[in-house]
Amino acid sequence: MTKPATQDVRIGSGAGALPWVLSGRSAAGLRAQAARLAARLEADSAAHTVDHITEVGRSLVAAGTAHEHRAVVLGRDRADLLSGVRALAEERAAANVVRGRADRRAAAVRPVFVFPGQGTQWAGMAVGLLDTSPLFAREIRACGRALSPYVDWSLEDVLRGVPGTPPLDRVDVVQPVLFSMMVSLARLWGGFGVGPGAAVGHSQGEIAAAHVAGALSLEDAARIVALRSQALTEIRGRGEMLTVLAPNDRVRTMLADWDGALSVAAVNGPATLTVSGDLSAMAEFGAALSAAGMMRWRVPGVDFAAHSAHVESLRKTLLDLAAGITPRHGEVPFYSTVTGRRIDTTELDAEYWYRNLRQTVRFDDAVRALVADGHRVFVECSAQPVLTVGMQDTVEQLGGSAVLMATLRNEDGGPDRFLAALAEAYVNGVAVDWAPAFA
Repeated sequence: MTKPATQDVRIGSGAGALPWVLSGRSAAGLRAQAARLAARLEADSAAHTVDHITEVGRSLVAAGTAHEHRAVVLGRDRADLLSGVRALAEERAAANVVRGRADRRAAAVRPVFVFPGQGTQWAGMAVGLLDTSPLFAREIRACGRALSPYVDWSLEDVLRGVPGTPPLDRVDVVQPVLFSMMVSLARLWGGFGVGPGAAVGHSQGEIAAAHVAGALSLEDAARIVALRSQALTEIRGRGEMLTVLAPNDRVRTMLADWDGALSVAAVNGPATLTVSGDLSAMAEFGAALSAAGMMRWRVPGVDFAAHSAHVESLRKTLLDLAAGITPRHGEVPFYSTVTGRRIDTTELDAEYWYRNLRQTVRFDDAVRALVADGHRVFVECSAQPVLTVGMQDTVEQLGGSAVLMATLRNEDGGPDRFLAALAEAYVNGVAVDWAPAFA
């Protein structure tokens, strides 16, 4: 992917946050750098302008190599930034300071881009970036054009909640919208020099993962997500999906009482599982979970039973909608949640996309395969993180450690939040191109 011009990548404006990036060979060295910077700023009491603090940030990035001990101070003005630098120098916690330690033995980390399925949506989730990031806005417009042959609504209008646009609780709206959101966030990461070391998607999130991995063109991916979500309207109202936080073996044992009526829709971790099935059976199952004291919740906006026998009635439709689409060999390693392992993306044919909706989502197996192959940093490219708990449980069960990061969060989707995500990635060893932050 060609990196966009800097002026197209930038986020925010003079009123937005700026990053001051610091590093040292040791914790003491990092503190000393912060102390020197604080002293310099305190001595220059006239340096209050946006131009000045921007130039300080630019000079810090240009100063040299990123060392093992790292920190990023985020602030909207001199006072914010100076207070953060002082806190760093004095080893105090501060809300606007992100710090961490990169593995000096490893080369720059390329994170796994994780694309979740339905349930990450919230009203206004894209507005902050649409208004401040030309790159993000451009990618959303490209997705809108790719979707336009198949939908009768405007993607940007839906994201902005324009009166008269369809609501996000419609499956044939929310799935294409979330696809566009995830793809555009992945491109925004790329605009700051952060590309995926691998891609993995959960349920419909695999469509975004396949596009970002290079297996599907934007036009083919848009066709699949739009027409598949429209097909799902045929089974709306007959079922639902429930996520359960409990040991998987115990949940599977309970499901035996509803043989055939309920299915394991997704295995997200050793103690995080999603169940799908008939409405009446789900009501009974929910009551049993309540009596057993097990935490559970409905998958937001889902009134159908994906990854269950209900999908079999859609088989011909699903095969037909993906007919004629020829998957390519992707440049980015693709870990399938249909097979639970890395696969060649030329296998992503029409039959694969039917299996993607019919079979159990083997997300836990895919994460295990990623960890086994040495991946330790994961970024959810979504409006809010929903897979973190399962991934953390999986990594801990394997006896390892991993860095699990969100891009945006519920009700926190603007440029400042994205800069914080970049900061978290950087302090954990990911190479970030900070130049666009100062454009």
